[in-house]
Amino acid sequence: MKNLSRLLFTLVLVVSFSNVNAQDQDNPWAISFGVNAVDFYSGMESSDATGVFDEYFNVEDHWNILPSLSTISVSKYLGENFSLQLGGSINKIDKYGDTAVADLNYYALDGNVRYSLSSVLNTTKLDPQIGVGGGYTWVEEGPFNTNGAGGSNAVGAGTLNGSLGLTYWFTDNVGFFVESKYKHAFEDYLTTHFQHSAGFSVRFGGKDTDGDGIYDKNDACPEVFGLEAFNGCPDTDGDGIEDSKDSCPNEAGLAEFNGCPDTDGDGVVDGSDECPTVKGLKALNGCPDADGDGVADKNDTCPNEPGPAANNGCPWPDTDGDGVLDKDDQCVDVVGTVANNGCPEIVQPTQEVIDQLNEYARTILFDSGKSTFQKQSYEVLQNITAILKEYPDSNFTLEGHTDSVGSKSSNQLLSERRANAVRDYLIANGINSDRLTAYGFGEEYPVDSNATSSGRKNNRRTEIKLKK
Repeated sequence: MKNLSRLLFTLVLVVSFSNVNAQDQDNPWAISFGVNAVDFYSGMESSDATGVFDEYFNVEDHWNILPSLSTISVSKYLGENFSLQLGGSINKIDKYGDTAVADLNYYALDGNVRYSLSSVLNTTKLDPQIGVGGGYTWVEEGPFNTNGAGGSNAVGAGTLNGSLGLTYWFTDNVGFFVESKYKHAFEDYLTTHFQHSAGFSVRFGGKDTDGDGIYDKNDACPEVFGLEAFNGCPDTDGDGIEDSKDSCPNEAGLAEFNGCPDTDGDGVVDGSDECPTVKGLKALNGCPDADGDGVADKNDTCPNEPGPAANNGCPWPDTDGDGVLDKDDQCVDVVGTVANNGCPEIVQPTQEVIDQLNEYARTILFDSGKSTFQKQSYEVLQNITAILKEYPDSNFTLEGHTDSVGSKSSNQLLSERRANAVRDYLIANGINSDRLTAYGFGEEYPVDSNATSSGRKNNRRTEIKLKK
């Protein structure tokens, strides 16, 4: 019992050591406990090479098994698949080879360096291991003392050990192990033998402060419960975007809006959408504009009729229908001309009228590189149409000009198309086609320098001339 006390005291020291050392690996410590069997027969010398394993599995005749907790060990992971194991075991020997003996006490303390082969199998469940190490084994004197010495004192000898083991991990922390250890004794009075063991292993030591299943050393948010997909960081609203990258961490949203919602799907996030439940326009902060007049419906007095913002989205009236709005018409109830502010004037256009036409013409805007009008140009074209209608007996020439950007040939064609686009519009709005002639002059007749942006803008123009 004296040696048993030594064994238990040593194991207490080992376990205590494991609990106070730094833990810098996932579950770096393991405690294993179970039963062991000692087989002296298979370890005895044999006349042939296979003799060592003769009757290796003859449990009934040669194995000494103590049917209670009889082995315990502690192991520490060292890195690179290596671990260090320290353990002890006890047993009762009543079979020495083919010889029956009285119950003899068996004690052993062993240290072992093991190498795990689980990475070779690419599995975390099945963990085969090979090991090498040494230890010290005590037994009572008796048949083991080959020098014939008698007595009942225990004797011991150092051993060189080699082992093969296999652990199946039911979970990350609990597994079942079997191990077979070959123990070569350095003293003649202790026979070389096998010691087999089986039982359970428990791994521990990994620190997980927030309890999310991700160890602190791998947890980007070690003090906040999180998800494995985000290295332990949380996704409070469950939208697949971790909180640290989510501009709206408490509202499920879309990745394209950094986790913020867009309820009406108009491309404006709810937090910036003045009409979050109605699909609208970005330019109007997510609100709709049914008549397309640039005034949001919520602010438009005439939401289905386009009008200027200055009149709350409603069109200005033109009582006499002369194309001059009442707010600008000095003869509200009499049909007049735009050039004369809504009042009638002489039929033949003056130079001032021609200048007015060209002032309007220069503000006609086309889509870039095209002959289609920009929306704001239609009011100008209507004004030009109104003036031409005041002079039904006059004929006009429409001239298109461009700046020098681009090839000369393409500029020529573009100027012709744009001049004809103005002609087509006027014809479509009531001007007789015989009164209008369209020409394109490309970049041939600049009125300003093409070396500056403002000069090129002036050169991109439409001119209207009175045809003699």
